[in-house]
Amino acid sequence: MNNNRVVEISEHQRLNWAIILSMVVLHAGAIAALFAFSWRNLAAAVFLYWIATGLGISMGYHRLHTHRSYKAPLLLEYFFAFCGTLSLEGGPISWVATHRIHHQNSDQPGDPHSPRDGAWWSHMGWLILGESNHSNTKKMSKYAPDVAKHPFYVWLNNYHWVSNVVLAAALLLIGGWPLMLWGSFVRIVFGLHATWLVNSATHMWGARRFATRDQSRNNWWVALITFGEGWHNNHHAHPTSARHGLTWYEFDPSWILIKVLRAVGLISSVHVAKVETRVAERSAA
Repeated sequence: MNNNRVVEISEHQRLNWAIILSMVVLHAGAIAALFAFSWRNLAAAVFLYWIATGLGISMGYHRLHTHRSYKAPLLLEYFFAFCGTLSLEGGPISWVATHRIHHQNSDQPGDPHSPRDGAWWSHMGWLILGESNHSNTKKMSKYAPDVAKHPFYVWLNNYHWVSNVVLAAALLLIGGWPLMLWGSFVRIVFGLHATWLVNSATHMWGARRFATRDQSRNNWWVALITFGEGWHNNHHAHPTSARHGLTWYEFDPSWILIKVLRAVGLISSVHVAKVETRVAERSAA
């Protein structure tokens, strides 16, 4: 780890109090939800987690909008992007731009969230120090011009937080505070940390099938909670592949859904890493 980098960031970056306060409120709400447990509330949280992180982040922001690993009708693209805003990870333009910068500079200077700058930094420190670009549509559009050319994505990027406000109000009306705490606070907090683990854990712990120029690794337990995103070394070796779990034992729920959608004709031009290329370095973390 480059500890000098951590010191440099700490000294020259300012705390982003908007994000810090949001994190405090969200985590406090998630803890409060534990005192209002019910199987209905848990089921609602799991279902909404699949919508936000499974469809929105894994299927949408990541595999479709960032890497264009398959083609989908525009309305389906828009739907996945809307689902992505429910994760509270920013709008499609900012998310795509940040992830493309990560791939361009993975574990090198310029990577927004590399563990080489510290494990804490890669997990969430990069968000709470310095200026947040979640709503800086103009700045981030230059890294994602293909996404920014859609007026709908521009609007969604500027007002990405609105969907969660509306959903929280709806849950409050339907099931009171317990349902709202589980369907919004618990679900969002779990989803944020799950996604952040892809940034941190899968660059520190796991096996390496491919000799990529970064430290990306395949991590089975991160894959289990992120719909297959934890097969990160596979992904960095073949970033445009819609399939991240490249063997039968690498469970990849998003790839299963992609195959279903392709079978019924909803998506096309699915890119998949070829079997014969799946050989390279394999070393334990």
